Amino acid sequence: MGTKVVTKKQVKKNNGIYRNYIKRPMDFLISLCAIIILSPLLLLVALLVRVKLGSPVLFKQERPGLHEKIFTMYKFRTMTDQRDMNGNLLPDSARLTRYGKFLRSTSLDELPELFNIVKGDMSLVGPRPLLVQYLSLYNKHQRRRHEVRPGLSGLAQVNGRNAITWEDKFNLDVKYVDHMSFISDWKIIFLTIKTVLVREGIHSENAATMEPFRGTKKETIV
Repeated sequence: MGTKVVTKKQVKKNNGIYRNYIKRPMDFLISLCAIIILSPLLLLVALLVRVKLGSPVLFKQERPGLHEKIFTMYKFRTMTDQRDMNGNLLPDSARLTRYGKFLRSTSLDELPELFNIVKGDMSLVGPRPLLVQYLSLYNKHQRRRHEVRPGLSGLAQVNGRNAITWEDKFNLDVKYVDHMSFISDWKIIFLTIKTVLVREGIHSENAATMEPFRGTKKETIV
């Protein structure tokens, strides 16, 4: 018997079926099971945040999601509310506590995003949801990252995380949009576990986490 040749058209069709009919139910079931299984850990981390950092336990912030629709993202709090004499918040590096650094390095601060996935705001895999103020800074190419739901992890997170440039991140985000598939998602999930365990790419060269995005001069970077 001859080997069956899978054409690019068939691959695109299969990926479309996964994107439109399989990905969202899979996200819902896996994240719901994860919440149930990890509930003791979620409660423990929440208790320690309350003791070490105070209230509120959760950090809530508006982020743009699918088609740039704004939603409220949940994370465990990792920084204090320390301010200077004028009432301005101190830099992230000054407010990021030792416990907060531990939560970020282990990605435990991201666990509440499982509830965002259950709600349909996010996906297990996709471009990370960034700040609302970045929307006006994206060029046409970079804006394509919002053609899919943002993810708990993504292609950029397993290829350097905060250690690569913003432009490289966005190029990887768009690459994911164009090549999303069941196989690629599970590869990213397993690579994410490895990245978290070895704690790769947590910091950029110039900031405690990642320096702010200030726009790209060129219209596209490929």
